[in-house]
Amino acid sequence: MQTQEQKILHIGTVSSLIALIILCIAWEMVLAPIRPNGSWLVLKVIPLLIPLHGVWKRNLYTMQWSSMLILLYFAEGIVRGMSDTGLSAILGWIEVGLVLVFFTCAIMYLRPYKKAAKALTKQALQKAAK
Repeated sequence: MQTQEQKILHIGTVSSLIALIILCIAWEMVLAPIRPNGSWLVLKVIPLLIPLHGVWKRNLYTMQWSSMLILLYFAEGIVRGMSDTGLSAILGWIEVGLVLVFFTCAIMYLRPYKKAAKALTKQALQKAAK
């Protein structure tokens, strides 16, 4: 059974991932595309769609690897936030914020499971040493 904190962290993880997907599509198609009428850069959203189902279903393995995948979008947000101008720069910083929310919520969600796994491993090693 999950605690209230775990439920809130899961909602934060899912909602920030969905918001990031929407932002990337809107950014490259409507808000500030590199070329008028949208660009192929919208395809950057595909890697975000892959972990969506697993994150929604609270799959621990998916949350672990997606917390590493999301850092690519952090790097893109930093680069575009600092190098672009106008709306594109603002969208870059919004992307950074959404990535930070996702990353923090995912890591905090996984923390109790990691502690439990570490304790179980320690216990198994102690039994094996006897």
